[in-house]
Amino acid sequence: MKPLFSRRRIVPDDHAAFSGLPVSHIALRDARTRAAVHLRGDFGQGGMPLVCLSGYHRNMSDFSAFADYFQRLGRGRWPMVLVDLPGRGRADDRPGGADYSTLSDAQDVADVLAALGIGRALILGQGHGGQVAMALAAQHPLQIGGTILLDAGPVTDSRGIVRLRNNLAHISSLRGSKAVMAGFRRMLAGDYPGLGEAELDALALRSHWFDKRGRARPLFDTRLVDRIKDISFDDILVAQWPLYDALRCAPLMLLRTQLTDQVRRETFEEMVKRRPDAVAITISGQGSPALFDQEAEIEAVAEFVFHVGKGTRRAA
Repeated sequence: MKPLFSRRRIVPDDHAAFSGLPVSHIALRDARTRAAVHLRGDFGQGGMPLVCLSGYHRNMSDFSAFADYFQRLGRGRWPMVLVDLPGRGRADDRPGGADYSTLSDAQDVADVLAALGIGRALILGQGHGGQVAMALAAQHPLQIGGTILLDAGPVTDSRGIVRLRNNLAHISSLRGSKAVMAGFRRMLAGDYPGLGEAELDALALRSHWFDKRGRARPLFDTRLVDRIKDISFDDILVAQWPLYDALRCAPLMLLRTQLTDQVRRETFEEMVKRRPDAVAITISGQGSPALFDQEAEIEAVAEFVFHVGKGTRRAA
């Protein structure tokens, strides 16, 4: 049944970024808003489910290549959930008057886990998704079986937020698909120096699609951008180390892309220092969001997941 007053996003059925990622929808606690989930693997006999949460304005397409190779490593059985939280991808936007926040997103993840009958999960959070994982650990520590943070931490670099806001504003000002794609290529080339034009274009289509007039339409609620409109380059954002410390409830893996502007290197080093038991890896030659398409890094994540989650069954 469709929730009352939901705000559904129009997304073309043939949008390339979502190829191979069919979704179902889960009504959240307000009964008006639905998250979108893509499920893979065996939820009856597999290990502890791996739940993937994308960046601030992004969606599950950022995990597409990762999910394909990870499933091959897990022989197609390991349970995996890719989640679009409200305001992103194919989830509903939050209704008017409802605010976007990390705490709300964390409660939404708890709702998704409950709806799927998952008692404990491994959470892979990229960017904002990692902050949601930390908030979930603080609210519901018994649901966390392990955490993987990718370009995420308790201190967000304000420079990355400002660049994101400015880039999105620039894209929205352009007209015509050729001008928009040229703009995307200029912005993305610095973060992905090894990619050709076709690969950069595919990356751009993870966050936007083109209407019949050639105008870029966002795959996210623009109110997300409104929430960061007052942040400036020299702002020092409040550190959330207590939330990071909440991850002590379970094993931890830390990933950082070499060119990211979301988490500073010194913050990452302090995270590693505070959790010497954590597996820590730097992904070279790219920025945020991580392409997550190289065998070595996916195999490292899979090794962590299979070790931590081996033999765990889904809750009744």
